[in-house]
Amino acid sequence: MGDVIADSKVDFGAVAALHKWPSLANQRRPDRDSYQVSQGTLDECISAFMEKPATTRHLYEIHTAAQPSLVTDILSPEHVTELSRLREYL
Repeated sequence: MGDVIADSKVDFGAVAALHKWPSLANQRRPDRDSYQVSQGTLDECISAFMEKPATTRHLYEIHTAAQPSLVTDILSPEHVTELSRLREYL
């Protein structure tokens, strides 16, 4: 992955939206769709996600335009956490 990071630039200013999944007993409801809780830049959405309690982050995801090769159109909680950690290098 080191080569991918060296060759990639992520546009943290891209339009993005933070979504939350409805939950029951802190588990995603598979019979429901996620809904938007905030919109802004990818950087703002990552920051908003990281402000959520770690125990509830699995209920969130970020929707944005794909940026090959590091950013997909829907970012999972694990992906958001990794991008947050690597933000200063990308």
